Amino acid sequence: MITSNNLQFAYSPEKKFTFPDITCGDKETLLILGQSGKGKTTLLHLLALLLKPHSGEIHIAESKVTDLSAKQILEIRAKNIGIIYQKPHFVSSLTVIDNILMSNYLANRSQDKNKAIYLAEQLGFAEHLSKKTTQLSQGEQQRVSIARALMNNPNVILADEPTSNLDDNNCRKVVDLLKTQSGSIGASLVVVTHDQRLKDEFSNQVFL
Repeated sequence: MITSNNLQFAYSPEKKFTFPDITCGDKETLLILGQSGKGKTTLLHLLALLLKPHSGEIHIAESKVTDLSAKQILEIRAKNIGIIYQKPHFVSSLTVIDNILMSNYLANRSQDKNKAIYLAEQLGFAEHLSKKTTQLSQGEQQRVSIARALMNNPNVILADEPTSNLDDNNCRKVVDLLKTQSGSIGASLVVVTHDQRLKDEFSNQVFL
């Protein structure tokens, strides 16, 4: 479960954000919709503990996480949060499968190649596992990012525009996989997007 209360953040006195409270329970999904400039990515980065709010609280699995030390936040993020970035961050010298397995390494877990292959098959890029990520299209890179985020069975999955570079067919595949995977591991799924195709896929919605 992930919840937030009274979150506020400012990049400057002229650029401030006040966010609505959110609640997303275990096995639940939440869609956060908003146009560019409304702070969607900022909110996701706050929930992912990549930014510290100027005020307000975030709870993950009923534990308050906004006042933890930098080391504690790193541990919480590695073990409990799966992040799907809008622009994937990969190690260019590694192959696709090694980039996926990096999630296990960062969380101090044994590498699960079988799961990496399974996710690649489900997301339709299994034939690219031995390639470098720079050899993939934007859509393929986005799907690799999704697989990487699911590797550690996180308590919370946060997705920033996970379908923005996908056609309609792959958009539905990704949404179905995210829902299925989050439900099977009991995770909260929070999707931040401006992609209007997703409005009919999620009953729980927040508008920025």
